Amino acid sequence: MTNIETKRLRMRKMLSWSAYTLLLIVLLPLIPYGLQAASDNGEAASQARVNPIEVPSPGAELWRNVRQRDAEYTGITQVKGVDTGTLINAAGEDWRLFRMQTLIPYGAILMGLILAAILAFYVTRGSVKIPGGFSGKKILRFTMSERMVHWATAGLFWLLGVTGLTLLYGRFVLIPLFGLDGFSVTASACKEIHNLFGPLFLFAMIALVVTFIKDNFFVRGDGTWLSKLGGLFGGHVSAGRFNAGEKMWFWIATLLGFALVITGLILDFAVFGQGRVVMELSHVVHGLSAVVMIAVSFGHIYLGTAGMEGSFSSMANGYVDENWAKAHHDLWLKEGVHPTETKPWHKSTTGGPAGAPR
Repeated sequence: MTNIETKRLRMRKMLSWSAYTLLLIVLLPLIPYGLQAASDNGEAASQARVNPIEVPSPGAELWRNVRQRDAEYTGITQVKGVDTGTLINAAGEDWRLFRMQTLIPYGAILMGLILAAILAFYVTRGSVKIPGGFSGKKILRFTMSERMVHWATAGLFWLLGVTGLTLLYGRFVLIPLFGLDGFSVTASACKEIHNLFGPLFLFAMIALVVTFIKDNFFVRGDGTWLSKLGGLFGGHVSAGRFNAGEKMWFWIATLLGFALVITGLILDFAVFGQGRVVMELSHVVHGLSAVVMIAVSFGHIYLGTAGMEGSFSSMANGYVDENWAKAHHDLWLKEGVHPTETKPWHKSTTGGPAGAPR
């Protein structure tokens, strides 16, 4: 090996050792930091396996704020009005779920159970007959004005009830019958009728309360009537012009009727400054009140027609048979509130009363 080659070899070794030394000088101080970082990463990975940490996503956070899942946010907008700063109302989804999962199925169950109970009672018990049959003497029970108020309120109630039930249950019943186009036309017509005649129900309810409230306050003896169910299963129970059951129906109809009117006006006229939350709550109260009132009215209609012999004539022509009055409202009969007529009813060829007095 020549001197030149020996010098080159020594130079390479010196450069190598110098590089290694420099590398050690640089890396040795970093070793503790590396060990600490490795230890921290190990603990973090272990913790992540036990309790994973969701990595925040700017897009997800933005959408969460828009949906207002965690809190209610009001934005800034140049459009001034009620709820204009709210881009998405998350509470609307709660109302939709309530309507589809609670109101519609349980409302149908309630109305179905009451109709089934009425049918079962009629099949097993039949119409409650007048003790002693018709006497041939008629008693004026309701005046013309009272009957007009009753039928106007009842007519509006069932017009709104049928159109409302069509909007609530129509898709399940009418779409299979009429198809999508037929249901669309029917639902649109029902919506317009419901919105148009709904406000008139307010005046009917006011007239109904003014006309009948004086005779529908609870008095002593109503508790006895309720405890014996009005003698429905035998036995006589005294009552005034309206018994406890009729008074209960009056107050149910009054409270639920005005609940329907108030919430209906809120829904019909969005000009009272109400926000979307108020509208949703009005939907809930309106739907619940309607379903309960319709269900209870089935019993009222049954007892006023097929359930009680001689009852329907009181609202058909204003008169009832004297024996009917003695059996169901003897205290009212003794009071002599309305004038009585002793003109006998003529018997029909079938042996029953010939119909309304003339």
